[in-house]
Amino acid sequence: MTQQRCASYYAASIAEESDYGRLEDEHRVDVAIIGGGFTSVATAVELAERGYSVAVIEAHKIGWGASGRNGGQVTGSLSGQGAMTKQIRNTLGGEAADFVWNLRWRGHRIIKQRVEKYAIACDLKHGHLQAAYKPSHARELKQDFEESQRHAIGEYVHWLEASAVRQVVGTELYHGAIRNDYNMHLHPLNLCLGEARAAAGLGALIFEDSPVVDIQHGDTPIVVGEQGRVTADSVILAGNAYHRLERQRLSGKLFPAALGIVTTAPLDHDTALAINPEDLAVYDTRFVLDYYRLTADKRLLFGGGANYSGRDSQDIAGELRPRLEHTFPQLKGVDIDFQWQGMAGIVINRIPQLGKLSDNVYYAQGYSGHGIATSHIVGEIMAKTVSGSLEEFDAFAKVKHIRIPLNDRLGNTLLAAGMWYYQLLEKLR
Repeated sequence: MTQQRCASYYAASIAEESDYGRLEDEHRVDVAIIGGGFTSVATAVELAERGYSVAVIEAHKIGWGASGRNGGQVTGSLSGQGAMTKQIRNTLGGEAADFVWNLRWRGHRIIKQRVEKYAIACDLKHGHLQAAYKPSHARELKQDFEESQRHAIGEYVHWLEASAVRQVVGTELYHGAIRNDYNMHLHPLNLCLGEARAAAGLGALIFEDSPVVDIQHGDTPIVVGEQGRVTADSVILAGNAYHRLERQRLSGKLFPAALGIVTTAPLDHDTALAINPEDLAVYDTRFVLDYYRLTADKRLLFGGGANYSGRDSQDIAGELRPRLEHTFPQLKGVDIDFQWQGMAGIVINRIPQLGKLSDNVYYAQGYSGHGIATSHIVGEIMAKTVSGSLEEFDAFAKVKHIRIPLNDRLGNTLLAAGMWYYQLLEKLR
């Protein structure tokens, strides 16, 4: 049976719930995509627009996992930008730096055009702050700002000194910020559901409540469900941190981290205006950062911290309330109406993992907390790959990733130790 959606603000404010049937009987398509999150639906739209027949097979509901549970911020951040540039240089040579820089903004264009083209109601707005948590962070952040001024994105990006930051966000915490009005924020679950509707309107088959139990490799691979099968020319595995398929090839490469979010009761007009007068999304510069924004009905949606054990946190509101109230003392004691968590897929070197499991079975995963924009870029890359244009896919597929042997639990333990180390270093910055 389909698991219910988590009790999130997003689930409580769905514009139009999905209601797709289960995978039953036999089906034949050009491309079968396993998973019902952003990578899957973004790829399905791209392929359907190109005239391919597509099937999306989801174990629960469309947007059930992290795609429908995240902070809703669409930013130009790539966790592994430096490592990515270095490794992709082996494939693209001198073009690598520009390729990676353009990757940072490519997802924005895809999302904005798709929302407009298919009239997807997802509360999309522009405006974002990356805020310096310490004076040393401000110096580093200003270097990023200066880099942005050497590119076309520079017209959207402005540097704010600490006093100016306090004019646009009602907290004393920050020592400067980059304001980026090209970055966006939105209701991610409504975006994911809207893209699924767009794909279905273009002829894609979408199946919910349909766990995949096996992939049979061959000249025409077969996706095997509990009550039906899909034969395809190509298969894309896009379950990220939520699937357990192909463990012989994929274990030890991707590790789940539980990211918690709370949402307050609706704030009155004056309070909302005092803490976020320009309706910006915000995150800070720590390794384990806080992030927040206002929802369409003026709640504060606040996320922070990460549980790298691979297990769910037990008291999300208890963990996040002190961080929320430290940021906004004026909200001390505010009612919290929703609390939930989602599993991000963390990669050791923070570079998205794209590859092949066999000649015509692909996988795409590992956005390390920056999944909304990145998954849409990957969707475009995977559609190009199926169409025979492999240059971008190969650039990622040839990246050398660290694989933790023995088992995933050990990997999560080592990941948690690594994050503790970086947080210790951060105290010295």
